[in-house]
Amino acid sequence: MGAYSDKILKDTIDAGELIYAVFSNVKKGVEKSFIKLDIKPVEIKGEVLYQLSYQYEQKVLHENLNQDALLAKVEALLGAYFKQAQIFTVKADLQILFNKKGVGTVIQKVPTRFKVDISHNRKKNYLIPEGVPCDFMQFLGVMDEHGKVVKKRYDKYRQLNKYLEFVEDALPYLPEVPTIIDFGCGKAYLTFALYYYLVKIKQKKVKIIGLDLKEDVIEYCSQVASTLKYDGLSFQKGDIKDFSITDQVDMVVSLHACDTATDEAIAKAVGWNAKVIYAVPCCQHELFGQLNNPTMIPLLKHGIVKDKLTTIVTDTLRTCALEAVGYNVQMVEFIDLEHTPKNILIRGFLTQKTHEQKCEDYANYKAFKESWSVKPRIDAVLKGYFPVNTNEKC
Repeated sequence: MGAYSDKILKDTIDAGELIYAVFSNVKKGVEKSFIKLDIKPVEIKGEVLYQLSYQYEQKVLHENLNQDALLAKVEALLGAYFKQAQIFTVKADLQILFNKKGVGTVIQKVPTRFKVDISHNRKKNYLIPEGVPCDFMQFLGVMDEHGKVVKKRYDKYRQLNKYLEFVEDALPYLPEVPTIIDFGCGKAYLTFALYYYLVKIKQKKVKIIGLDLKEDVIEYCSQVASTLKYDGLSFQKGDIKDFSITDQVDMVVSLHACDTATDEAIAKAVGWNAKVIYAVPCCQHELFGQLNNPTMIPLLKHGIVKDKLTTIVTDTLRTCALEAVGYNVQMVEFIDLEHTPKNILIRGFLTQKTHEQKCEDYANYKAFKESWSVKPRIDAVLKGYFPVNTNEKC
């Protein structure tokens, strides 16, 4: 870049006055890769470095450099690759514009930012980054055409990314071309996010089916998928209990299926030998009138406490039952779609448990069930899969 603009940037960095810089407007005729570069100072293990964020069409990559490496990188890019830079310092806002010959002109304005913040990770790096246009988020009104998250939809944006963090944990268990069933998909924000992440970011081929009882919802979601050309994504109207498929199902998702519908979804997944099960139960009313444990009478006296206890016991029975049929199971917090208090995500990963291990897990499940004197739906729908009902009885 030009000597004058080069000196300004070097002097700014030497003085510790650089707050933030944005390089943009890729020159015509150059081989295009990333479309924008952001730079900010960060402190890592007591050393001041500079974090470079390379924004591509559908991803963001990061690199941390020391001062000398940064200046060398910038010199190679400004004027030769980018035609424009915005540099924010404690003393001034600087705009650098380059002509066709690569000569830079510096425009200086009064500062709009006044403090250098070198704290690391003050902004979360999301799997679907802000500032990079994402087609389904734009279509559903979460982002504008420039990739900026709409202020009123920021909760939804964070929620979608949080969900994808859980999905990322499931990748080692999925084949190259997974088949995924999303029971009770509703308006399918999370279903579209799942497709986008696996296909557009992870470059996988997928078959995803969203199932819901509402015909108007299915028609709308099908139209969106068609408009976005999400070829591996389809939607069907139907009930969980009646749904069937001839393909091997690798992952089953059931988010906020009401009451025992969660048990039906889990049973379908187990019957298909699905490698991954993600379930966020809702409205756990089934056992409210059944709970009976003499040592827990103080917790059963008050309806509001008993209701919470019913939820805990119901979901614990589901996890224990899944462990008894061969899954490693975790319960983690999951943010509800309506931004009400957090729910529990039950996630199970199919493993190669021995028969003895399954028998031990089943004994734990049975003891816990009997301690509450209940007959949960999960017991009925998984009965044929418990080790006591196989050829090798416990």
